Formats: sequence, C-alpha cells, structure tokens
Amino acid sequence: GHIVRNWKVRWFVLLQDKLLYYKIEGGKKEPSPKGRILLDGCTITCPCLEYENRPLLIKLKTKTNTDYFLECCSREERDSWALDITGAIHAGHPVQVQELHRMKNSFKLLENISLHHIVERMCDSSTGIKLTRNLEQGNRYKETFTGSAVVDWLISNSFAVSRFEAVTLASMLMEENFIKPVGARSTEATRYSDLSEQFLDDSTALYMFAESSKKNISSKEELQFNISELSGTIAKQGFLVKQGHKRKNWKVRKFVLRADPAYLHYYDPTK
Repeated sequence: GHIVRNWKVRWFVLLQDKLLYYKIEGGKKEPSPKGRILLDGCTITCPCLEYENRPLLIKLKTKTNTDYFLECCSREERDSWALDITGAIHAGHPVQVQELHRMKNSFKLLENISLHHIVERMCDSSTGIKLTRNLEQGNRYKETFTGSAVVDWLISNSFAVSRFEAVTLASMLMEENFIKPVGARSTEATRYSDLSEQFLDDSTALYMFAESSKKNISSKEELQFNISELSGTIAKQGFLVKQGHKRKNWKVRKFVLRADPAYLHYYDPTK
C-alpha cells in the first residue's frame, strides 16, 4: 500500500499500456478497478531484492517516480509477469520486445569475467547475498543462502539474464569450490543427480561459501579464464600425476575434463 505500508491481495489485469488492479471481495473481483499503473516510461526491477524476507518481488517505478512493489506466489510466476510487463512497456518498439525474448531464451554468459570477482561481490556486506541461519533435520547452519537466492542475486547484479544462465554460473562456482552444498537437499543433488543438475534453483536447497573462497588471491596467482571455458559439461574428473614444464618434477594435480567446449583444466589440490 502507498499510505499504510501493508500487503494486500489484488487481482491484476495487464493491458497494452497499463496495469489495472482490483479488490477481491467474497472470492470475486469488484467490477471497477481499485487503481492503475501507467506503463509509459515505467522501469521494472526483477528480481527486486530490497526486502530480504520477500524474495518474489517485482518493483515498478513510474515516470513520476512512484514505486510499486508486487509480490508473486512463485519465481516462475514472478518471472512470467516481469517478462510480460516488460513487453508491454516496450510495446511501441517491437525490435526491443524481440530482443528481450531472445535474451530470455538464449544462452550467452559474459565473457572474460572472473569467478573471484563474482564471489567478492557476493561477499560484500552491503550489496552481497544475504546470509541467514537455517535449521534442517536438527542441524543448525550458520551463514547460508538458498539456491534460488543465488540465482536471483546473479540476475539482479547483471551477471546473467536468465535463470538458466544463472544456474550454469552458480554450477561453475560450486565446481570451482567457491560455494558448497550443505544440508540434505543440496548434498543429495551433488551425489545422485546428473552433473548438469547438481546445483538446485530451489528455495529449500542450502549453500554456503567454501573456506577457500574467503581467502584473498592475488592477481599473480589467479589465471584469467574466458568464462566459456568453464561452461562445458564435466565428462571426467580425478587426480593424475603431472610432469612440470620448467622443473621436470612430478606433482599430483586434480584434472577436470569438460566437453562442449572441450577443455582440460588442472588444479593444485592443496589450494
């Protein structure tokens, strides 16, 4: 509400240039709308993370700088409304609408982005992902976040444009040991799911930062990868002994073989 900041159920109707909302009485909407939101010059924020305890928000700001916060019943519903409202806002520009749908249904992660940079942003105390305590099956977990919260955060910070892209990016963070699953729901997925389905876009799946992600890594130590290198499906991983290039000694390394695109990465297992 605008005067009293409470939350009320309203029936919404999206038209080409406006969003109408109606009161519900006795399970039916009243014949006349309670109000309207003009979409001309409107900007939309989705996901909107301004309310920590309301992760399913859409924020609309009209060209007169009036803010509207709309809460949906699921992430799928929220994203569907956001896409249709954005299409209505740009209805007079069909090229923009086509580009919007193409972006939502395409897969193109940002190139040359550092996973370390993403984690640093996630750890920021003011703009990073919100950490909460969680109880699950008698276990108390400190400083956790859910899989769906990670996906929302990545999209809201423009690291991904769709949930599919954000899940892929979150999977990379988990594969590279920046975040780790905790609790039954997320750990079972890593054990029993296909490699492409091990990170869960789910509000019941818990994750936390791995200890290694909290250590500062200097720019000399960090290799800059094109992000597409890490987007391939893991075909095989394990330990091999590798001969060095400069000193011809032998050291144990963890190897990860990826396909599409095909790369073989190796890591110092002590780090």
